[in-house]
Amino acid sequence: MRIAIIDDYSRAFANLRCAAKLGGHRLDIFHDAPRDADELAARLAEAEAVLLTQQRTALPRAILERLPRLRLISQTGRNVDHIDIAACRALGITVCAGGGGGVEATAELTWALILAALRHIPEEVQRLRSGQWQGSLGTGVSGRVLGLYGLGRIGGRVARVGEAFGMRILCWGREGTRERAAAAGYAVADSRESFFAESDVLSLHIRLTPDTRGVVTAADLARMKPGALLVNTSRALIIEAGALEAALRQGRPGRAAVDVYEEEPVLGGHHPLLAQPNALCTPHLGYVEEATYETLYDTAVEQILAFEAGRPVNLLEPTPG
Repeated sequence: MRIAIIDDYSRAFANLRCAAKLGGHRLDIFHDAPRDADELAARLAEAEAVLLTQQRTALPRAILERLPRLRLISQTGRNVDHIDIAACRALGITVCAGGGGGVEATAELTWALILAALRHIPEEVQRLRSGQWQGSLGTGVSGRVLGLYGLGRIGGRVARVGEAFGMRILCWGREGTRERAAAAGYAVADSRESFFAESDVLSLHIRLTPDTRGVVTAADLARMKPGALLVNTSRALIIEAGALEAALRQGRPGRAAVDVYEEEPVLGGHHPLLAQPNALCTPHLGYVEEATYETLYDTAVEQILAFEAGRPVNLLEPTPG
């Protein structure tokens, strides 16, 4: 088969162990994001299978209808909100989506961002490179309040590290979060208002759904302490549009560390947070880690091989017929 592997930003796929399993196929590996629909359609025009990396590229009907040779979409992970499944069904395109990963890696990155932001590590590294010595006073975490909006698999790991650092864990979220917090012995905030007001470090661990889009509002952020840090390694759209940028300019919270953006990839430095000195920004590195990639891509490769053998696995929508 001719297989297109797209959005391999870090040029990682060819060096993964699972890549060798596709040795008998023609691989077209793309490392950049297409600029528009015409470019994406041209890029995939000859593909019989497409391997998608997470939700980096959407495949709506308007694109799928322009890919007459496409028979299979193999997705890393189970999230397929970015694929028009009805169009795939109508066009006879099989979609396989299974496996997962990145929980540990994202929790680790969350802590990397927290410590880097509070101890001003990027600024101090740059200061030293430019021939200067210390220029800031960092903030420690011991004895401070770690607020977790959502206590699922990632939030739970972040909480345990916070405990090890001597932080007080304060939770907020839906009923499941409150139940898990109680079982773990963590405090649940008395109210939404007190959750935002009391947290010294507030980390968001919420899935993006229609109900959670914009769930963190400008009013929420305005309640935060001037010395507080907001961390977002989940999804940008869970914060009300423009609210974080405005809040940082107003000084509540005093700092933010973010790994996710409304539209990705962010190229040319064109995002308002990048211009704000109190924002630490990374390019969606949460799950971009060797072991996680091996897990995610190995599942996607096995889906391609199973489809070729006539025994598709992790079948989301079987080809009609």
